[in-house]
Amino acid sequence: MTEKFKICLTGGIASGKTYVSDKLASLGMYVIDADILAREVVAKNSSGLSEVTAVFGPRVLQEDGSLNRKVLKALVFSDDKKLQQLNQILHPLIRKAFVEKSMNNNLPIELWVIPLFKGEVYQGFDRVLVVDVPEQTQIERMQNRDHVSVAVAKKILASQPSRIERLKLATDVINNRFTLEKLDRHVDRIFKLYSQLSLMNHLQ
Repeated sequence: MTEKFKICLTGGIASGKTYVSDKLASLGMYVIDADILAREVVAKNSSGLSEVTAVFGPRVLQEDGSLNRKVLKALVFSDDKKLQQLNQILHPLIRKAFVEKSMNNNLPIELWVIPLFKGEVYQGFDRVLVVDVPEQTQIERMQNRDHVSVAVAKKILASQPSRIERLKLATDVINNRFTLEKLDRHVDRIFKLYSQLSLMNHLQ
């Protein structure tokens, strides 16, 4: 039996990955999102949250025992060592969750939404789709969406691959600098391409 046709969707923070993945999901593609899994693995009373608390202390918890993401984000993106510690906890848990979700999916084509951090290599994908925007746009979106300072926004960007590094990984690129109408048309074309490639893959 031919293996699944797998696409990695990536892009820097606030580039529009979620919009693109939601659109592809609405068109019928099975989507597994690292951001969603990252929340699940540190849900209240989870073993992942216990590991995070053991390393960073109770200051990263809300009064109800759930994770205070704003406090944790400010903490790790002001200290490279702490960011590395957090990644060492989360990344294995997220990778395991990806595999479990994929194993439970019987559809022939699936999209893995993954922010590519420095030092990590994601292999085994048939295509790598990058959502691309200028860094200044990312900073402005983070300020508006996450209410972080410019300094924290720049620190977050520095923890991820540069635009050039991401684009080198790409087999396909979506430019998210224009209107939603243009973006939707581009996503529609990408979906048709991947559907055709998946069909060809299964006919081999």
